[in-house]
Amino acid sequence: MVQISPEAREEAPVARELIKTTRSWDGALLPAYRQGQPEITILRITIPAGARLETHLHPVINAGVLLSGQLTVVTTEGKTLHLQAGDPIVEVVNTLHYGINEGRMPAEIIVFYAGITETPITVITPR
Repeated sequence: MVQISPEAREEAPVARELIKTTRSWDGALLPAYRQGQPEITILRITIPAGARLETHLHPVINAGVLLSGQLTVVTTEGKTLHLQAGDPIVEVVNTLHYGINEGRMPAEIIVFYAGITETPITVITPR
């Protein structure tokens, strides 16, 4: 149990659920977790203004929150998601996509990957 002093009662901690889902942002059902030793990876990624990430896929479930800036995520099938600072994202799994920062300031996102040891969290498509 958390003890809160009388002075701090007005500023008690608040938890706000950003997202709870069984589906990625494009509506696809998330896959079952694979067998193996779980491995959590957390990345803080900065995408410069005007930058486009390489086309890639994630073989593991991951989710993040855009901390600042804006980011557009596009699948190779043409599905598009526009994110603003504070927006959560549950990424597509095993689906080719890329991100692009069409804004004037860097976009910063924290992403949590629920992976398995010896399995990459991101696979870049060959050029």
